[in-house]
Amino acid sequence: MKGQWGLILALIFILIIAIFSVINVDPVSVNYLFGTAEWPLILVIISSVILGALFVGSIGMVKIYRLQRALKKAQNENESSEPNIDQHIPENFEIEESNEQTQVSRRSRKK
Repeated sequence: MKGQWGLILALIFILIIAIFSVINVDPVSVNYLFGTAEWPLILVIISSVILGALFVGSIGMVKIYRLQRALKKAQNENESSEPNIDQHIPENFEIEESNEQTQVSRRSRKK
């Protein structure tokens, strides 16, 4: 459902930008570092939206890549440390635990 709402909001945003762009078709002067040019305002608006979306999308992809790499590293560390945990567990651990549970259940019966 969350993905559907995101798609609906994106379509509404695209529609608003398209309407805004079609209304503004007057030529404007665009100043570059090395010169100027006359462009229709519709192209300036659409290119600005596309460049902004690419910029935000690339930042998001970098963040996702870093998180996936950190997750994979943590999983590898977890898998490599599991055999070490088994070596430190005493052999009679289960027996002690079951005795403790037995004592707890006997106390609750007396009450």
